[in-house]
Amino acid sequence: MTLLHSVRAKLMGLVALSALAPLAAMPLLNWLMRDALVAQVDDRVEDAEKEFALELADDVTDLTLAARMRALDPATKTALLAHDVQALHRVAKQFHDVYPDFDVLFYDAAGQLVTSLGCAHPAATLAQQPFAAALHGPEFHGVVATGCEAALAGQTPPPPAWTAAIAVPGAGLIVACLPLDDAFAKNVAQKVGVSLCLFDTAQRPVGQFAVDGVDACVPLPQQSAVVMDHATARTRFALKELPGVTVHTAMAVGLHQTLDDHLRVASALVALAALVAMTLGLRIASVMSRNLKRITQAHKKLQNQQYVKVAEIKTGDEIEDLAEGFNAMVDGLEERDRLWSTMGKYMTEQVVEHLMAGRVQLGGVTLPVTVLFTDIRSFTSISETMSAHDLVQLLNEYFTDMVGIVMEEGGVVDKYIGDAIMAVFGAPVPKPDDAQRAVRAAVRMRGALVTLNERLATRGIAPLRTGIGLHTGEVIAGNIGSEARMEYTVIGDAVNLASRLESATKELGVDVLISEDTAALLGPEFALRYIDEITVKGRKQAVKVFEVTAKG
Repeated sequence: MTLLHSVRAKLMGLVALSALAPLAAMPLLNWLMRDALVAQVDDRVEDAEKEFALELADDVTDLTLAARMRALDPATKTALLAHDVQALHRVAKQFHDVYPDFDVLFYDAAGQLVTSLGCAHPAATLAQQPFAAALHGPEFHGVVATGCEAALAGQTPPPPAWTAAIAVPGAGLIVACLPLDDAFAKNVAQKVGVSLCLFDTAQRPVGQFAVDGVDACVPLPQQSAVVMDHATARTRFALKELPGVTVHTAMAVGLHQTLDDHLRVASALVALAALVAMTLGLRIASVMSRNLKRITQAHKKLQNQQYVKVAEIKTGDEIEDLAEGFNAMVDGLEERDRLWSTMGKYMTEQVVEHLMAGRVQLGGVTLPVTVLFTDIRSFTSISETMSAHDLVQLLNEYFTDMVGIVMEEGGVVDKYIGDAIMAVFGAPVPKPDDAQRAVRAAVRMRGALVTLNERLATRGIAPLRTGIGLHTGEVIAGNIGSEARMEYTVIGDAVNLASRLESATKELGVDVLISEDTAALLGPEFALRYIDEITVKGRKQAVKVFEVTAKG
C-alpha cells in the first residue's frame, strides 16, 4: 500500500493544508501585535510623564506663591510675634481653603512650632528639619523625605512631600508641603489617564491610584523597558523635580481594538487556505464519507443483533481493511453467540465467561468462597411413588426455582448431584459480600420452597423438605480433568464441610445450618441461633454451627 493510498496520509494532508495559513500568519501577526502595542504604550507613557511634570510644576508654583503671599502678609508677622494661634489658624485656613491638599506650619523666630494645619504629627522644632536654614537664609524648595511630618519611632514613616520654607522677616518661618500621597496620586492619575504608584527611596509605595482597576504598585525589573501581559502595560520613570521618588505607571491596553486590522488580514489568509483545502479535499472526503457511512450503518444493525456484513469496498486504503475486518468480526460474533448459547445451557454465565476468556488450561487457583449444599430429604421415597417422567418434571420445577435464586444472588451452580445442588459464591471471581449473598440465597430458597409446595399441593403432590448447609473457606477453583475432557469446579475441605453441614440439618432438626466461619462474615440483617459444637465425618476438629432463623 503506497503512502498516497493511506487514510492517515490523506487526513494529515487535509490538516496540513488547513493549518498552513494560520501557522504562516501567526509569526507575522505576533510581530505586528507586539510592535503596535509597544509603540502605543511608549507614546502613552511619554505623554503621561510630560503631563505629570506639568501638573507637579503647577502645584509647586501654586504652593510657592501662596506661601510667599502669606509670608509677606503683615497679619502673619503680627500673629507670629504674638504667638496668636487663632490668628495664624485664620491665615492657614485661607491657605487651606484654596489648596486643601497642602499642609501649612508656622515656626517662631526661635524655631519652635506655633501651630499647623493639615499635619497629623508636625515637628515641634526646626532643629532636625532639612529646611531649618531657611529661617535665617534663602528660601528652601525641594523634596523632604518625611514632608512636614515628624517620623515617629515604631510607626510607618510619613510620605515624602515637596516643601517650600519661606522666612517671615524678624518673626519666624512659614512652611508649606505638598504630600506625595494617595490624594496627590489620585489627582495626577485622573488627569494623565494612567494608574500611578509613587515609591520613596526605600522602594516603599507612598501614594497610589488605580485607573480602570489596573494596579501600578507592581515590582518591575530594574530596566525601564515596557512590561506587558495580555491586557496591561507597566513601566517607570523618574523626574528631576522629585529626587528619590520613582513613579510607576500602569495602563490597560485595548488589545481587541489594536488588533482588529491584523486579525482581518489573518482571517483572510485562513479563509483562502481553507478554500484551497476544501477544494482539494472534497473528492477524497466524499469517497471516505460514503464508505464510512456504509460501515456505520452495518455497525448500527450489529448493535441490534443483526449480523449484516458490509458490501465490498475497493479503496486500497485502511477503510478497505476496516470493512474486511468488520465482516470478519461479524462472522466471529455469530460463531461466539452460537457457542455461548449452547454452553449456557450446561453451565452458569460466570463460568462461561471464564472459559470464553481463554482460561481453559488444567489447574486452579486458591480462592475464598462460600459453598452452599441443598438436598431434598427422603427423595428416594418420593421417587418410588412417581413415574420417571413426573419425577424429572418435579426436579426441573424445583431446580428452576432454586437455581434462579442462586443466580440472582450472584452464585454459580457448580453441579447437580441427583436431587442435590452444589452452589459456590466467590468463584471464579470473588466478591467481598460472598457470604452474605450465599446466606441470603439460602433464606430465599426456604421461602421459594414454601411457594412451590403450595403449587404441588394443588396437584396432589406431597410437599418437599430440604436442608441447606453453608461453609466459608478456601478452595482450589479451576479446570479439573484431562486436556480432552475437563470441568470447572471447586475442591477442598470447605466443600466437604458444607456437604456435611447439609447432612447435619436432618439430625439437628433445622433447615439452614451455617458454620462459624460463615456466621462471622454476616451483618445484623440476619438472625442467627447458636446450635452446638459438632464433629462431622472426616474432620477431627469440632465445628460451631448456627441456624439461620430469619432475615432481619
